[in-house]
Amino acid sequence: MAQQPNQSPQGGTELIHAGFGNFIAINRVVAIVTPGSAPIQRLIRDAKKKANIIDQTSGRRTKAAVFTDTGQIILLAITPEAVAGRVSAARAGRIAQAQAD
Repeated sequence: MAQQPNQSPQGGTELIHAGFGNFIAINRVVAIVTPGSAPIQRLIRDAKKKANIIDQTSGRRTKAAVFTDTGQIILLAITPEAVAGRVSAARAGRIAQAQAD
């Protein structure tokens, strides 16, 4: 049975800033990893061959790879910890806004 993607209470897509004017739909994210290990590097290399990579590094060093539920891999120049912090901040802001309503 297919699961419905997690959506915000308003039914829209939740976006977080990923640097350099780029954004990520966090309700489509499956995993956020560092690209240092050989298995992750292999997955990235294979995805590049299949054109399943979205490179948001703007020429900088890749510090995080984001795997989505659509099979795409997003490469970021910010650390996984920074991405997780932005997700937490976005969700905390959404909760505070819901409580104010």
